[in-house]
Amino acid sequence: MYLIVGCGLSGATIAERIANVLNKKVLIIEKRDHIGGNCYDYRDEKTNILMCKYGAHLFKTNDEKIWKYVNTFSEWVRWEHTVLSHVDNKFVPIPVNITTVNVLCNETLQTTDEMNEWLKKNQVQYKSINNSEEMCKSIVGDVLYNKMFSNYTYKQWNKYPSELDSSVLARIPIRKSFDTRYFDHKYQVLPKHGYTAFVEKMLDSPNITVKLNCDFELFKQNNNNDLSMFEKIIFTGPVDEYFHNVGLSKLEYRSLNFEIKKYENMNYYQPASVVNYPELNVPFTRIVEYKHFLNQISKDTVIVIETSTDKGEPYYPVPNKSNLSLYEKYKKLALAEETSKNVFFVGRLANYKYFNMDETISNALNFFETKLVV
Repeated sequence: MYLIVGCGLSGATIAERIANVLNKKVLIIEKRDHIGGNCYDYRDEKTNILMCKYGAHLFKTNDEKIWKYVNTFSEWVRWEHTVLSHVDNKFVPIPVNITTVNVLCNETLQTTDEMNEWLKKNQVQYKSINNSEEMCKSIVGDVLYNKMFSNYTYKQWNKYPSELDSSVLARIPIRKSFDTRYFDHKYQVLPKHGYTAFVEKMLDSPNITVKLNCDFELFKQNNNNDLSMFEKIIFTGPVDEYFHNVGLSKLEYRSLNFEIKKYENMNYYQPASVVNYPELNVPFTRIVEYKHFLNQISKDTVIVIETSTDKGEPYYPVPNKSNLSLYEKYKKLALAEETSKNVFFVGRLANYKYFNMDETISNALNFFETKLVV
């Protein structure tokens, strides 16, 4: 039997492969009271609106292998996600496109060539990119950096971009047209019946047992710290949580607070499913209105106000120099644990690295194929 700690996408994917390809038994233990990790969703009892408990999740990929895999467990509906940013009392598209530049920079651009010329004049050139401030300015220039990204990043991470690794803002896309789509992937979709139903189908095997409300440390104690009955252990939680007793400092994570507000007899609260608030005079980072997703029907609506915090569930690794250096120490411990105890560390928290959903599944499949298939 295999033991998997954590029932998010990483754990569910690996469990499904072990159960259905290797035809072996798997026990998944999950400290929360539900499966699905951070992509868990549910229907609001009052409005019947399908909502994500831990923030909006949009599935997208260009990987045909991943697309084929996820279609095994769910029907997917095309959804071209759009995001607005509320800047200078105006709603502007994000990613930055021609409209964004025209509205915030008082331009009248109309063509891709004009957009290219504007970018050429405004992008800051560096011999080498050392942090996210330089990365962002090299993409959108000073004005848009200051209006849209600098303070938003501070609110999100409690650090300015100059304090963060360049990878944080390297993911910012830019559109040299009037395209308002947040993603440009071949497949941009939402699961027709929700992410929880998707993960339930992944786990629908007599070889898989799931224990909820089951903390790993208590599980070990209840088994007298003897886990030798398991052929292999796959740990998908925070790597520093596993090695909490070795004397190293904790890694830094950012979490989110969610404030839910319901409005009766209101069609929509805001013009898009997600609106970012990058200015410091607004304490929260964004508002999500789930009714927009899949054009759900309800006479009422629900919004979720998101505020970043250092307290709570670990969502986002904080990739600055000190944390990345500290993680290297944990990584050495993890490799030693793999060799000596057949314990493997898989996923975002275990690898202290941000993964999108398709990347999470790809990483889990790659782990299965390279480490578990003999």
